[in-house]
Amino acid sequence: MFNFATDIGIDLGTASILVYVRDKGIVINEPSVVAIERDTGKVLAVGEAARQMIGRTPGHIVAIRPLKDGVIADYEVTETMLRYFVNKVCGSQRIFRPRVVICVPSGVTSVEKRAVMEATMQAGAKKIHLIEEPMAAAIGAGLVVGEPNGNMIVDIGGGTTDIAIISLGGIVVSESLRIGGDEFDEAIVRHIKKMYNLMIGERTAEEIKIQIGSASPEGGNPTMEIRGRDLVTGLPRTLKLTAMEAFQALSETIMQIVDGVKSVLERTPPELAADVMDRGIVMTGGGSLLNGLPKFLSQETGIPVNLSEEPVSAVAQGAGFFLDHIDKHKSSLLMAKID
Repeated sequence: MFNFATDIGIDLGTASILVYVRDKGIVINEPSVVAIERDTGKVLAVGEAARQMIGRTPGHIVAIRPLKDGVIADYEVTETMLRYFVNKVCGSQRIFRPRVVICVPSGVTSVEKRAVMEATMQAGAKKIHLIEEPMAAAIGAGLVVGEPNGNMIVDIGGGTTDIAIISLGGIVVSESLRIGGDEFDEAIVRHIKKMYNLMIGERTAEEIKIQIGSASPEGGNPTMEIRGRDLVTGLPRTLKLTAMEAFQALSETIMQIVDGVKSVLERTPPELAADVMDRGIVMTGGGSLLNGLPKFLSQETGIPVNLSEEPVSAVAQGAGFFLDHIDKHKSSLLMAKID
């Protein structure tokens, strides 16, 4: 079955990849994981199927997350993953290659941008537009970014936290921290290892974050039973972890995000800072779903904080908006490349 060209928007995240198709909305939301055979390099699984293999593979199979801190860490595997999802959306026997809008963190270098563009081109794109993630997140969250008013967006993804002040369709002040949901997971692993001599996997850490993780010690103290490997005996062991301990594990990482927000506010022109005070801060990204985080950020800054309606898909929705209005909004795109 032959397919004509399809315009697509991609949120190429450290933890997950979302694909937006014009007139269809978001059609793919899967983990950014690829399972390959170590000796031959053959791809065995991509996305959710590969994520299930993390920490459970035999010696000849490796499950790779090809993006680290919002940028490409393994070029070939990223290209393979992109090609898989482009083919899944557009069909492998397409007549024309698609136009692609792809999102990148605001702090990426020109080399990192080039790697994203070349990987996307090799995956089958005809024309590529890069857009900064905070701009896409703001649009996806429903903010009116084209007016002379200040909007503040805090997008906490898997590998990065992008903080930006947006006005008149452009980014006025921004900061990109190499901190995100993955860092939350790593903080939980380190805490449990230090306090209990128990080694847990990243999937267990993620479950702890989702179920009892909190940015605030308030709101009860639920417990969760976790299993791991005792570092003294080497045997499996079960442990009951409380929400208070999860809060203690996460507090340092959360404060780094709060400090980043304060740093951006300190560099914001006074008129725009006044707008932010009136309108509040908008949070997007999967990391913003951490229990109590919007409330904690509001307490620390003294500014109202709102969680967007669909925080996980906000960046992809913003990329979709650019697709639909690509000629009108080219000035807000970072760069374009035509083969």
